[in-house]
Amino acid sequence: MTQTHTDATDILFQPFKLKSLAMQNRVVMAPMTRVFSPGGVPKTNVADYYRRRAAGDVGLILSEGTVIDRPTSKNEEGIPDFHGQEALAGWKQVIDGVHEAGGKMGPQIWHTGSNWGQSKWVPPHEVESPSGLIGPDNPRGKAMSDEDVTDTIAAYAKAAGEAKSLGFDMVELHGAHGYLIDQFFWEGTNLRDDRWGGATLKERSRFAAEVVKATRAAVGDDFPIALRVSQWKQQDYKVRLAETPDAMTDWLMPLVEAGADMLHCSQRRFWEPEFPEIDGAEGLNFAGWVKKLTGATTISVGSVGLSGDFFGAFGGKSSQPTELDGLVQRMERDEFDLIAVGRAILADPNWVSKVKGTNPEPHIEFKPEAFAELT
Repeated sequence: MTQTHTDATDILFQPFKLKSLAMQNRVVMAPMTRVFSPGGVPKTNVADYYRRRAAGDVGLILSEGTVIDRPTSKNEEGIPDFHGQEALAGWKQVIDGVHEAGGKMGPQIWHTGSNWGQSKWVPPHEVESPSGLIGPDNPRGKAMSDEDVTDTIAAYAKAAGEAKSLGFDMVELHGAHGYLIDQFFWEGTNLRDDRWGGATLKERSRFAAEVVKATRAAVGDDFPIALRVSQWKQQDYKVRLAETPDAMTDWLMPLVEAGADMLHCSQRRFWEPEFPEIDGAEGLNFAGWVKKLTGATTISVGSVGLSGDFFGAFGGKSSQPTELDGLVQRMERDEFDLIAVGRAILADPNWVSKVKGTNPEPHIEFKPEAFAELT
């Protein structure tokens, strides 16, 4: 199917403003790991990649995961750093190019914890996590000391402060998918008996809340902070941190109170209801429930505009473009505020302008080979 702009998709192209961030539309480029930064330094090819998406009318670009200044904050050699003079100079080139093309952008700040990367690359130092686990009863690396934890919080904040200094428009903290912040949330990987652990999800959210607080102090009151969260983990796709709305409130409300403006709610398919036992098969999705419970701005994401989810893509499956009627209906109901699009924009820098109707070229089909290119 060809996705074309009609009056029915106008909701996608309404402007959006949050604090100092003013977006021309509601479409966000989802962060996607690319590993094209040798030595952790983004080069001109990375800057050009993001600039093309800005020129293609993406409302807000979220970068690939960029890592904080910790010895083992990355799990692939080519993941970019967000620290050090050379890497930050590379990111300055990126954001300047995006702005010249009329776009807005925030880096996604990341620590991969004890999680393996796709290539099983071995970092030069021992990996760290809350309890030295990659999953339940599955040890890998070392448990972080209290000093490690406090230094890591400071490293997140420093990276966010650098983002503001470089001229980025906002910042996103990666708290999803079984990486470090999420390993503190998950009872299967956080067995600590100090202030960074606890029997309840609310207690285990303390680390993330402190990261958000420190980040807020580093960037000031008017600079938007997003936090990406998920129920599922790379270690276990079926895991759910919050089985009920009350548990979800205990998990996420402290993070909003700490200073997170936006919660980026990652799920495999945006149209799937989060609690169908409460509001049925057409009920609110993850982002919809989070907005209802916390009042925060939410970004939804998950297989937008494509026929298959991203797990299939990693398995070598292509995805055909699909219509956007279901997305439009949910946005018209104000279920969530923004929609993140990943693989469709990875394959086609002009996906947004084509949906809008200002670019007459046909859509480019997503194929898994796109992961190996920086087009």
